[in-house]
Amino acid sequence: MTLGAVRRPVLASVAALALLFGADALLFRTPLYPSYLEPDSSTGLFELILAKERRAQERLGDNVVVTLGDSRLAYYPRVANELTSETGYVFRNAGVAGSDPRLWYYMLRDLDPTARRYRAIVLAVSDYDDEDVPWDFTDGIRDLHYAVARLRLSDAFDFASSFPRPALQWEAFRGALLKGTVYQADMEAFLAHPLKRIDYVHLCRQGYEGWTYGFQESPRSLEGLRIDWSRWSFTAPPSVDAGQRLSVELSLMYRPAPQTGVFAAFRRQWFGRILERYRGSPTRIVFVRLPRGPIPRPQNLVRKRSASVRELAGRPGVVLADEHAFDVLERPELFKDAQHLNHEGCSRLSAMLAREVSRLLAGVVEKRPGGSL
Repeated sequence: MTLGAVRRPVLASVAALALLFGADALLFRTPLYPSYLEPDSSTGLFELILAKERRAQERLGDNVVVTLGDSRLAYYPRVANELTSETGYVFRNAGVAGSDPRLWYYMLRDLDPTARRYRAIVLAVSDYDDEDVPWDFTDGIRDLHYAVARLRLSDAFDFASSFPRPALQWEAFRGALLKGTVYQADMEAFLAHPLKRIDYVHLCRQGYEGWTYGFQESPRSLEGLRIDWSRWSFTAPPSVDAGQRLSVELSLMYRPAPQTGVFAAFRRQWFGRILERYRGSPTRIVFVRLPRGPIPRPQNLVRKRSASVRELAGRPGVVLADEHAFDVLERPELFKDAQHLNHEGCSRLSAMLAREVSRLLAGVVEKRPGGSL
């Protein structure tokens, strides 16, 4: 076989790959298609929240505190902001249900490119100590689907390497490089009903701020729940339905897992990156421990080997809230299920969070005028 015969298929393959990458970049690396993602998808939700908070930046003053967490960060910014005259701060929530510190890093990178927009960033966690649980947070490939619109070409290797298994690394790398592989199902749904999608996207853009700011959580509760840790069993009154019971089984009654240090390494990596972005910035990073549950698991169930959040709190510009600040909310009547506060619980947490953050910042941040809604 001649050299020319070998070169032709190689060049054709390179040209085909270049064409594929070019088409993918033209469609998915410009703002056009990401602007019309399904709002109810993981990527669409991430983008809606990012857009909502970017618009809020345009109308708010300097004394803004943004919070990040998963669905357990159940507070009402509107209630927190009823105390602005007392606290001096406006609270905004950029948290995403099902998210983790890896996603918070990418959210903040595009939400606050200068790392100076906010007076403080509140990172809400379940515990300051590190506990490896039966499910592995580090292999959540869902993170690719949340953050794909935020991933740059320069992120491909770095993002992929943060996953523990080769199969996940390949999926993450391919998705970061060729975004169409992630958007495929969304695009098929869009092409099936394009006008319906466009109308729904416009509706969500117009209404999402009001829907989320005015949201009110369910009033249902776990009142009457009892747990006997010695027998590893629980009892609940008839008012507690099957879904609530299942949440107790999955979120509270799981057996301790081997402590490998994987979760601690994950936190150190991604919290560390967030802190590095804000090193030397006037923005303070505040860690808060959320109410752990309607009946917290006993501390002696597992010997936790590290406390990454406590370690990170030793860095300049980082503030650690009292881990017992919200213990008073750890009551069955204030939770709608084993993880999430109900309406009354959310209302109480909102005021308590606003006051706790204000108290923590009082000694380290000089307040400026502004911050009105």
